[in-house]
Amino acid sequence: MFKKFIQYCKDSFNELAHKTTWPTRAELTHTAMVVLSASLIIALVVFAMDSVFKAVMSGIYRLGI
Repeated sequence: MFKKFIQYCKDSFNELAHKTTWPTRAELTHTAMVVLSASLIIALVVFAMDSVFKAVMSGIYRLGI
């Protein structure tokens, strides 16, 4: 049982160290910028939807519907 665990750890390290393709700094920076931009756009869309909903609900409350 313990030998299987040791072998699993060795295999995991070998795969992580030698078989995994890590992104370059440029790829990582580009991907981070894409995620940041998408997050900002989504936040702005949610803010706009919330503002419109607030205005609509305020109008409905003023009318007493």
